[in-house]
Formats: sequence, structure tokens, C-alpha cells
Amino acid sequence: MTVLFRTFCLSLGLLLALLGRPAGAVDTNAQQAMMIDYRTGAVLLQKRSDELMAPSSMSKLMTLYLLFDALKHGTVRLDDAFPVSEKAWRMGGSKMFVKVGDKVRVEDLIRGIIIQSGNDACVVVAEGLFHSEASFADAMTAKGVALGLKHSNFRNASGWPDPEHLMTAEDLVILARRLIADFPEFYHYFGETEFTYNGITQPNRNLLLERNLGVDGLKTGHTESGGFGIVISGMRDGKRLILAINGLHSMKERIEEAGHLLDWGFRDYDNIVLFKSGEVVTEIPVWLGDKPQVAMSIDHGIEITLPKRSKSGLKVAVEMLSPIPAPFAKGAVIGKLVVSAPEIETREYPLKAVEGVDRLGFFGRLVAAFKYVVWGPNG
Repeated sequence: MTVLFRTFCLSLGLLLALLGRPAGAVDTNAQQAMMIDYRTGAVLLQKRSDELMAPSSMSKLMTLYLLFDALKHGTVRLDDAFPVSEKAWRMGGSKMFVKVGDKVRVEDLIRGIIIQSGNDACVVVAEGLFHSEASFADAMTAKGVALGLKHSNFRNASGWPDPEHLMTAEDLVILARRLIADFPEFYHYFGETEFTYNGITQPNRNLLLERNLGVDGLKTGHTESGGFGIVISGMRDGKRLILAINGLHSMKERIEEAGHLLDWGFRDYDNIVLFKSGEVVTEIPVWLGDKPQVAMSIDHGIEITLPKRSKSGLKVAVEMLSPIPAPFAKGAVIGKLVVSAPEIETREYPLKAVEGVDRLGFFGRLVAAFKYVVWGPNG
């Protein structure tokens, strides 16, 4: 077992030596920030990420989540139309410019929320789904709890200033990740750069969509109390990152800071696939079994994200009893894989037997015991 582990480490070390230059630290002018890798969930950056803040229009992502959920479950369809109340029509701030008494297609409302950041469109959706914005806000908060948002509390559908309408950068990142994962069929709306409704064309406020940075979503926000913020996601070379920042001083600073941080994340972090799902990690000897050895595998693939400067310190170890005493069934946990590296938390994964092994009969055990006494454990 020692020889197998050393050989594996040397091969892995050779791979890592070829994967790129060292990374550097980064700071941000944002008051709150968090960046994660979409696939692994690894945190690349966090700054007061659990601090309650005014999420502004970024909280419209939860309005969209509830609408997408209704579409996915067939409660509504893209061609359905919701009526515009006087309350929706009177909404201030950014608007889709719906007209009181009209009925607006759901697909138009989606674009009106994402591209035009329409507060009026949010109220139309809230009343269309839950008859009142207050009930819809309660549903937003309940859905947040179900999705694992630890601190979010919603008081309206649009992010309109309210001292009790609060989120964290961490919750925004979690919500964005769930939107991408749960509704891939609707994610393309976030990448559209303009939308025309009632003869009025408005550009997407996410100006990073046009900067060739791989950005394909999600949502900007701004209020006096929250400052300028944005939740973005982008993909390069098959790797997707999600970033949330808030508390900046201008639209220009918001875009420049988001682009800078995204570049840093893609440049200075790597994803490494250690094992694929079901892949055999190693084979180990079996004591007193009807098979001399058994293969060990993992249920799920192991992919990790780590700074390039930490890759040379990556260690992968198998911990177990050796040899494994028989009998044991297929799928029995017979060891664990331990993955560690500087700047990441050590992780452990159960290793399971690829097949069951029965115990030798009485005569077989006598022979095995005799061999052990004469030749030792390696005989």
C-alpha cells in the first residue's frame, strides 16, 4: 500500500507542475463580496459575505426563481398573461413601462425584470402568482430558507428600499448557483443585451455582457443604502465562476471591479479532477477472504478548486486497515480518501468495496495462517 500511494503522489505532482504559474492575493473595494466555483462550490473570495445588506434589484433573482419554478411545474406558461394593477403601474425606479389594465405575457415579464430591471414587472409577477405582493414576499423568504439562504428576508418583489428587506453576498451567490442549476432552460434570458416593450428599448444594465469576458448573467442592483452591486456568472474553458459584490460608489466602479475580480478568479485558480464517479482508486489485499484483493472506489467524482500557488502542496492519501478482514459486502465502506492542500479545508471521502468478499472456509483459513507464519504478511 505504501508503494502504491507514493507512486500516485509522484504522478499527481508531475501533473500539477505543468498546470500554471503561482497565484496572487486580491482585494476589493466592495463592502461585501463573495466568489465561488460553480461546480465545486469552493470559495475563492469572501469579504463580509455574511453581513446583512440592502440587496436592491439583485433580490429580483428570487422573484425570477419563483417564476421559473412555476413555469417548470406547469403552473404557468410563457404565453400566459398577467394583468397590470394600478399598484404595479405606479411603481417608481427602473421600469418596464407596463400600462394599467393591460395584460403582459410572462415571457415579456421575464425580460422586463432581467434586462430592464422593471420594478413594475416584479409587482405584476407577484400579483399574478400570489394575488398580492405581500404574500409573494413571504413566499420568497420561505423559498430562501428551503434553498439554504441563511440570512435573507424579503419584504417586496423588486428590492425596493425597506429596512427589513435584507440579504447577504453569500445568499446571493447561493441563489445564483441554484438558478443556473435548477433552470438551465431559462438561463439564456440573462445573456440578452436589450429588450423593447411598448416601443421603448432599454439595454441590459449588466454591461459586462458586452466585454468579451465570458459573462452570461445575472443581475445588477442599486439603492442609496446598498450602493451599487452586481451578481455575475461567467464561463471560460469549461469553468464557471459566480461573484456577488455590493456597496460600490458608481456604475463604472461596479463594472470595473466585477470584471477585475472575475479575471483574477479565472487566472489564479484551477479545477482539478482527481477521480471520476465510480473510478477505482486502488486495490488492497484481503485477509482470510475467498479473493486475494479487492478494488476500492468512490460513489461520486472528486473535483477540487484551489489556488495555483497551493497545487504543489496537494496531498491525496488512502487510510484503511490493511489487509481488510473478510467477509464484507459489495459497497461496504472499507477505507477513506483524504485530500489536503494549503489554503483549503481537508476533505475525506468514503471508499467502498467494488465487490463482496466471502470468508475462507476452515481449511482455507488454516492454509492462510500457515503462509502468514512462514512467509509473513507479504508472502
